[in-house]
Amino acid sequence: MNAPEDLTRVPHTDPLEIYRYRDGLYAVDLLTAAVCEFDFFTWLEANPGDAESIGRGLGLAARPLDVMLTLFAADGFLRCDGRAWRLTERAREHLVSTSPFFLGPYYASLKERPVARDYGRVLRTGRPANWGSYRDEKAWDDAMRTEAFATSFTAAMDCRGAYLGPALAKAAPLAGRRRLLDIAGGSGVYACTLVAHHPELSATVLERSPVDGIARTMIRRRGWDGRVTVSAGDMFRDPLPGGHDVHLFSNVLHDWDVPEVRKLLAASFAALEPGGLMVVHDAHLDATKTGPLPVARYSALLMAITEGRCYGTGEMEELLTEAGFLGFAHADTIADRSIVWAEKPRG
Repeated sequence: MNAPEDLTRVPHTDPLEIYRYRDGLYAVDLLTAAVCEFDFFTWLEANPGDAESIGRGLGLAARPLDVMLTLFAADGFLRCDGRAWRLTERAREHLVSTSPFFLGPYYASLKERPVARDYGRVLRTGRPANWGSYRDEKAWDDAMRTEAFATSFTAAMDCRGAYLGPALAKAAPLAGRRRLLDIAGGSGVYACTLVAHHPELSATVLERSPVDGIARTMIRRRGWDGRVTVSAGDMFRDPLPGGHDVHLFSNVLHDWDVPEVRKLLAASFAALEPGGLMVVHDAHLDATKTGPLPVARYSALLMAITEGRCYGTGEMEELLTEAGFLGFAHADTIADRSIVWAEKPRG
């Protein structure tokens, strides 16, 4: 048997900007759609208001509008005084069609890009567009049920996890914990990395078919199958396995809208041992949802291709508290990611 792969190692150089190229890919298309299809900024200059009134006035669905407002606030185009969203001077000068410095024609050269066109439908309906890099053009969640796409996507997330995992392992308060359930844990890279950093810890990766089989193979190749196992199951349809004192959602909740997130957190609370720890590892917005800008740009990508978005730390505290968890905390990790955590009461 080969020695387990060293998952405590870290690179000598910082790949942050390489991550940001990919994570921020869709932001320009969202701005293009806002300017060229909806003339959003000209409309808002004449009609400042809250998100509900903006959505009603322009016919925009709540989830994508939330992401768009966050992005434009992080970009310095909008501000909210607590009651109404308004343009900043930068937006009035460059994004309003009556301004002599209007950049609409500059962005019009991009409006036929496929993702820019997709955003018109996503913004109106709230439904994600198809996964643009997959030639069969299936929705992401449906595509993940096929062997070819699941293998490709799991490999993509695995290589990211090899970098993000050690920072997660150092930040998560896992001292004294024994059994971790990595829910929708993909390749198992995070579970393997956490047990590599914490010798007292063992882990189970919960995944549905065909990813469960992919995970078993990748965990075995890494040499961590003695401490990391895989359980087949659907996190929405099946009860979560019991007997764990840590639950991990790593880059999972951002794929789902609030009702689904509530369902997942409730299922976790029911299955987690008393005194157990819930850890959410993700790209989180700040409590005001006005930044940081790289996360707001990543949220634009997620909004287009999944049913979710990035959540603010304030939203996560509210959702975890609503589910019954106590003692909310937050810590940054690496590459614009962070963790939030809370505990299930013992009594």
